[in-house]
Amino acid sequence: MSRQINIAIVGLGFGAEFIPIFQRHPQANMLAICQRNQAKLDEVGDQYGVERRYTSYEDLLNDPEVDAVHINSPIPDHGWMSIAALKAGKHVACTVPMATSVEECLEIIELTKSTGLKYMMMETVVYSREYLFMKEMKDTGELGKVQFVQASHQQDMDGWPNYWPGLPPMFYATHCVGPVLGLAGGDAEYVSCFGSGTIREELIAHYGSSFAVETAHIKVAKSDLSARIIRSLFDTARQYRESIDVYGSQKAVEWPLIENEPLVVHTAKKAEHEIAEKVSCPDFANRLPEEIQRFTTKGVYDAEDHAHLSFVQGGGHGGSHPHLAHEFISALIEDREPFPNAKQSANWTCTGILAHESALAGGEIRRLPAETIS
Repeated sequence: MSRQINIAIVGLGFGAEFIPIFQRHPQANMLAICQRNQAKLDEVGDQYGVERRYTSYEDLLNDPEVDAVHINSPIPDHGWMSIAALKAGKHVACTVPMATSVEECLEIIELTKSTGLKYMMMETVVYSREYLFMKEMKDTGELGKVQFVQASHQQDMDGWPNYWPGLPPMFYATHCVGPVLGLAGGDAEYVSCFGSGTIREELIAHYGSSFAVETAHIKVAKSDLSARIIRSLFDTARQYRESIDVYGSQKAVEWPLIENEPLVVHTAKKAEHEIAEKVSCPDFANRLPEEIQRFTTKGVYDAEDHAHLSFVQGGGHGGSHPHLAHEFISALIEDREPFPNAKQSANWTCTGILAHESALAGGEIRRLPAETIS
């Protein structure tokens, strides 16, 4: 048998969605799970037949058989948990965003350099079928020269627990930043952002941010491109939408305005009535090992009846979960950098953090740390 990576999943809300993928991946061994609540830990462990269980993250990191951790904890825990795991000699995959401060992001970059360990931020949108479709059109030259990219992520977070109420929109921006920079083929150099509107007083109190919507422009480093991103989380009427639009000199692709409608492809130089065409986005399961191809389709998870709200509300995250798991495992097996790696993940995350700072300062330009730019 080829080498296998012993993986531990930390956080069993959203994280449980990945257990059956790692269990079936031919180069992964779903070794352990970690959850503070013993009842939840045992419920998930029994459901999937995972025997090694931890309520203590420290104990998990002390397990010498764990090669890598996949962190799915609340946002405020991403930074310190990733740092602790790297210091303990474990490779890290972590759900978005990378951290809540620029300083934590930079520390993670430095730790990957000093240890040689791998870090990957598990950004769903850059492995969604829609992104993969647009990226393939770019890579084959079908788009022509890319001229502009934009993305939006609008969601009603009322009723979500803990740290979500009043969260500044750009603090959770990687679902927009990742795809626009991925399609632009570069890192963010600087960002300018404006806030708009006002959320309810009881929400403002949590973070001291009043903006209902934040809109940022990103300058792409070493490029003639810029990109626009739009984020809203509260008190803004909009169906859930994670969208990407890419405009090229030959073709452009736009996300539908309403969920579950087809993408629209625009072709330059055609007769006016032929320019726009609705296109069904293909699935990209054939890029994966046969054992996990089934997981690109919404609703095929063994835990379908208990699927996490973000998976249900997000339309299955575009079939991205098995692609994310495969990229992380493959990078470790092949001893290469995953996409996105630590530097890219920091650039995407810091773009959102600094965009909010810019909005608070009336749109002043904020430059990304040099350590995050290749």
